[in-house]
Amino acid sequence: MDGTFELICEVEPATRPDLMKVRHQVGVLAPVATRFLIPDNHIGRATVSSIAVAHEVDLMGGRAIACVNARDRNVLGFRRDLLTAAAYGVSEMLFVYGDRPETGGRSDDLTVRKMIDLAREFSTEQRWPLRIGVSCGLGDVRPWKHEADTWYVQVSYSADALATWRQGIEFAGDIYAGVMVIPSARMARKLSADVPQLAVPPHLVEMVDRDPDAGVAFAADLIDAIAATEGFDGVHLIPVARYREITSALLDRR
Repeated sequence: MDGTFELICEVEPATRPDLMKVRHQVGVLAPVATRFLIPDNHIGRATVSSIAVAHEVDLMGGRAIACVNARDRNVLGFRRDLLTAAAYGVSEMLFVYGDRPETGGRSDDLTVRKMIDLAREFSTEQRWPLRIGVSCGLGDVRPWKHEADTWYVQVSYSADALATWRQGIEFAGDIYAGVMVIPSARMARKLSADVPQLAVPPHLVEMVDRDPDAGVAFAADLIDAIAATEGFDGVHLIPVARYREITSALLDRR
């Protein structure tokens, strides 16, 4: 850690051929964001290429990380994406396995581990400096993930749980804790049912049920608490639809 606590803000990518909403999110979040993370066909829906959107963010003066999932591509497709990223100057990527797609099947050609190997080989051949990130949970981390430069820890709702996990971890790269703004009790219940490992604590669901803005305040408090642990390089923030509100809340605390 270099002493700088980063806020990497996830941008909701476009599902239509129009980047106006993406540009608006970037513009609103810019006063608090260190960098922007661009998902790749997240939740199994087709979106504008994360590499293309990352390039767009760079053109706006931001710094972007393009997420690339193994689910939607074979080796040839992945090499195409590496070439595209290098051509666009996108030099930081997050490799993930990918959620189950809404339509069609998934490719079994790639794993995250294989993506790391292929990307390192490409980086060496092309003399292109690439930083690679992977995701991990609050448990044992597979040895091969230590070959990445950055870890993105799954969404958590407890700074204490994150700090306890971090005390047992040795990793030479950067580690970012995941924080999600819960926009509504309905969304919280759906997330808990669909993705048990990201289940929202009942007390937080009740808070958001009483006050829709409680999820924003909770996320802002959690970011402060994670920074206070001094165990993380920053936070990977997922604002969902509340990017305006969380930006305002964080600016008010400066």
